[in-house]
Amino acid sequence: MKFSTAALLLTAATASATTFDANVHDKDHYEVKFVDWMNEHDVKLSGTEFSARLKIFADAEDHINAHNAAKKSWTMAHNKFSHLTKSEFREAAGLGINIPENVASKTGMNPLRLPTPRAQLRGSSSTASSVDWVDSGAVTGVKDQGSCGSCWSFSTTGAIEGAYQRKTGELVSFSEQNLVSCDTYDSACNGGLMDYAFQWIQENDGLCREDDYPYVSGAGSVPSCDTSCDKVEGSAVTQWTDVDATDEAMMEALSVGPVSIAIEADEETFQYYSSGVLTASCGTNLDHGVLAVGYGTMDGTDYYRVKNSWGSTWGSDGYIYLERGVSQTGGQCGMLSAASYPTL
Repeated sequence: MKFSTAALLLTAATASATTFDANVHDKDHYEVKFVDWMNEHDVKLSGTEFSARLKIFADAEDHINAHNAAKKSWTMAHNKFSHLTKSEFREAAGLGINIPENVASKTGMNPLRLPTPRAQLRGSSSTASSVDWVDSGAVTGVKDQGSCGSCWSFSTTGAIEGAYQRKTGELVSFSEQNLVSCDTYDSACNGGLMDYAFQWIQENDGLCREDDYPYVSGAGSVPSCDTSCDKVEGSAVTQWTDVDATDEAMMEALSVGPVSIAIEADEETFQYYSSGVLTASCGTNLDHGVLAVGYGTMDGTDYYRVKNSWGSTWGSDGYIYLERGVSQTGGQCGMLSAASYPTL
């Protein structure tokens, strides 16, 4: 992604004026770590930009270490976002787009109640103590959306992949680019909603394979729709089920298969999340589509396992564990607010 030269100059000037007096260690300590981080993530910086990014990295280093020293239920670590300010992180991760509001403004329809056949899952208490669709072979490897706000397409394909594997026994990686370039109900790199993507797939006889229509929009560009690839037989959506915003309904839905969900992911808890069950305070302004793939209990804390689309170097090999059973309306980070899954 590109950064504002003016912003970098201001950051560098601020860093120069204050040096590293407010940090735990001296500049040399962070510089060694930062150069190692640059090599690990293949980041090339020089001059003013290096100085600005070093200061951001140093502040992140102190924050991460302080958090981990507190011995909470979850840890932080450096990742590919460690040299970014909060606003830059939002841009680089394709966040900042309120999913329901964005889709409603485009279509003029209520974003969570679509005028097409679907079911409603209200939940029951007769569920297993744990479910994990990754272990069950219904989840493809972690993907990376880049700086395109196409999270909704990755959440959608994840749900389709799970439903197709349960239907056929074959795990197929489906094409996000097929949705980003061709789905007229959603807004490509400017956000979307998984229910609308399910509707588009229903009306267009399924999706193409990832291999036949690879993802190329990581930098934010969206090529025209390519209609030459063949849709996978049996991948068309027959209906989708909206899940009530309760833990009971979510657990019952996850007993069926992976579930598309929307969350708020623009806080530093997400920027540096590494492992464990996230129990931190988290908002409900839905700006990111992800995939719930199971639930269980870790070290006495109930969780949902969630697959992200920021690559496998982020989080716990590309996943995050969100606390289950929180009192907040909409669940942890709002994950219960807009959940659904397709039937093929």
